[in-house]
Amino acid sequence: QGSVDCPNLEFEYGDADGHGAELAELYSYTEEPELSHNRRCFEEDFHTQVPDRRWLELDRAQQKAYVMRLLDGLEVVNRDKRLRVARAILYLAQGVFGDCDNEGDVLHWSRHNSFLLYQLGTFSAFLELLNMEIENSQACSSALRKPAISLADSTELRVLLSVMYLMVENIRVEQETDPPEWKTCRETFRMELSFPVHTEEPFALLLFTMVTKFCSGHAPHFPMKKVLLLLWKVLLFTLGGFEALQAMKVRRREELGLPPLPEDSIQVVRGMRAASPPTYAIELVEQQQQQQQKQRGHRSRRPLMKQDSLDIYNERDPFKNDEGGVDEEENDDVDSGIEGELDLMERDAIIPAMPAQRLPIERVSFPKGLPWAPKVRQKDIEHFLEASRNKFIGFTLGQDTETLIGLPRPIHESVKTLKQHKYVSISDVQIKNEEELEKCPMSLGEEEVQETPCEVLYRAMLYNLPQYMIALLKILLAAAPTSKAKTDSINILADVLPEEMPITVLQSMKLGIDVNRHKEIIVKSISALLLLLLKHFKLNHIYQFEYVSQHLVFANCIPLILKFFNQNIMSYITAKNSISVLDYPHCTVCDLPELTAESLEAGDNNQFCWRNLFSCINLLRILNKLTKWKHSRTMMLVVFKSAPILKRALKVKQAMMQLYVLKLLKIQTKYLGRQWRKSNMKTMSAIYQKVRHRMNDDWAYGNDIDARPWDFQAEECTLRANIEAFNSRRYDKPQDSEFAPVDNCLQSVLGQRLELPEDFHYSYELWLEREVFSQPIRWEELLHCQ
Repeated sequence: QGSVDCPNLEFEYGDADGHGAELAELYSYTEEPELSHNRRCFEEDFHTQVPDRRWLELDRAQQKAYVMRLLDGLEVVNRDKRLRVARAILYLAQGVFGDCDNEGDVLHWSRHNSFLLYQLGTFSAFLELLNMEIENSQACSSALRKPAISLADSTELRVLLSVMYLMVENIRVEQETDPPEWKTCRETFRMELSFPVHTEEPFALLLFTMVTKFCSGHAPHFPMKKVLLLLWKVLLFTLGGFEALQAMKVRRREELGLPPLPEDSIQVVRGMRAASPPTYAIELVEQQQQQQQKQRGHRSRRPLMKQDSLDIYNERDPFKNDEGGVDEEENDDVDSGIEGELDLMERDAIIPAMPAQRLPIERVSFPKGLPWAPKVRQKDIEHFLEASRNKFIGFTLGQDTETLIGLPRPIHESVKTLKQHKYVSISDVQIKNEEELEKCPMSLGEEEVQETPCEVLYRAMLYNLPQYMIALLKILLAAAPTSKAKTDSINILADVLPEEMPITVLQSMKLGIDVNRHKEIIVKSISALLLLLLKHFKLNHIYQFEYVSQHLVFANCIPLILKFFNQNIMSYITAKNSISVLDYPHCTVCDLPELTAESLEAGDNNQFCWRNLFSCINLLRILNKLTKWKHSRTMMLVVFKSAPILKRALKVKQAMMQLYVLKLLKIQTKYLGRQWRKSNMKTMSAIYQKVRHRMNDDWAYGNDIDARPWDFQAEECTLRANIEAFNSRRYDKPQDSEFAPVDNCLQSVLGQRLELPEDFHYSYELWLEREVFSQPIRWEELLHCQ
């Protein structure tokens, strides 16, 4: 109910949260005692090797010598000794907090030590240990036998993943004060993670296989939160963040000879202001009605008021059930049916703008210009000319957009305006090239494919990509706050539940906050990594993006995201599932106060939860990516009654979130019917103000050709055929291709060197007996062939 007066949220969207916050989210509050355990392991070893000295007092050469000794300790056979050494290395990566006085020092030494550890080969050593732990069948089988899995089952994995995460995150983040050798080190590390040398696959693929192994039930003890956080940061580091992506897009357009982008979308969105929910108008209308009642004694018209476009009065329980959206949609239609009263409401809404009762300035100041330059596709120009020619001449000229003979002057002007705003995307060029390569494979020859980190990743993921997408969505479903606990759902709490369950109310409260925080972090990492994958694949090649998005759609990603938003979204965004005094690095350098139920309930003083707002925006962006220009998927939004769910999300006064909600409402407006549009005029005007205009797009009226019945299955099947043709042409390269030249010379065929298995010469005689001597030779067939 406080959402009516929701203030503007001072939220700045970016690749990730602040450096300290991103490191803090790696640890559960249940893991807090392990920090001191890591410190003990380090100090016991350090004081035997370097007595009466502190780590901060050693020079670089001495620090290197000590780390090399630690790395030698990772080679021992004894598992417990190996774990103690790994914990000592983790303590170094955590910033030797025992020697630091404040949080800034901890973060400084964490970065310093991460670069040092990487330069001495720690990441490669830990990668070998991680591979061993993943293949550890004993740990898997013991976890499968247990009725309840806890932190203790994933101790080794958590230590290894924590060290790797700290190294990736500390090296990834750039600071102005970084010395040149650190910058070189960062680029080397990025190349190492993107283009693997020793292994056949990039590091991200190993993490994807961990996700699928966990979801298949073969390794329920895997600490999924840490795996997903590391996977997200590896993708962010190797592929690049949103600003790097924008720069790559500009560069790619230059290479293809396309005109520059009309604006920098990141900057436009940052400059936007949130639209105010229409609370002021409602309050003023109510005040005016009360004055009219006093003056004239008329009966109240309040029961006849239409439902507000932002659903302010329609908030029910915090986590709505799935049927809630249906009721709300019906209410919309019923309330909006009283057309006479709508006219009265519109008149009332205008009256407050008169001098007697001024609205706040925010309500009456209109933007000087629209934020986005309008765009027109080639297809739009063709449709416009086709309709014009049919009307004025009586026949069409196909895709010819140059011939304007016989058309009146205003049509000439219209075509000129459309062409001025014509936008050719990189995807359009890629689709056209693909069609040409399919038509003329011989004359055009081999396509030159640039070996980018994105291309390497797609090639590695290709054959198991459907399983990866299903696994990520399964975990997202289990972590969503609207999900009901089901017996068949996967257990994502293996790396947060302690060995001994809480016995006091305070411990239960602390664990409850920890579990909710744990789920929020999982949602954040999955939403961010899916969005990164979609955006990078779309830039690299449109059919790579379409392949990923089609598998997300087939795995029910659209209803899953809508289900996520079918809750009190303001409660989710302002949730206080954190205990700031227990956050790293604060808990390592400050004396912890005694926790009480009151202090836990109070939470932090932040206006909103950064990670939850970040997750919501990411999920809306993913939904936009999946449905844009896809009429079959837009109809899924309509069928799943997404309009009332999305309208509730407009209550959050954050410009970027509102923009993506309005985009989703815009694409389905033409399918929602006239009554819906009449009762949601505030939402319609917000769409007009904030979303990019497409000339000739009848989004508000439904007269467009695309609003007609559509064969949805055919659309997806055609797309799938194009994707399969692309994948098979670029990635399936069989040796016996029909286009391969045939060698007819007996001498050269017999003289070819064949790759034989190493053990072939041991079984050579057996092979001769089985394949040559025991097979009858049909001489007459041989003669017949000749």
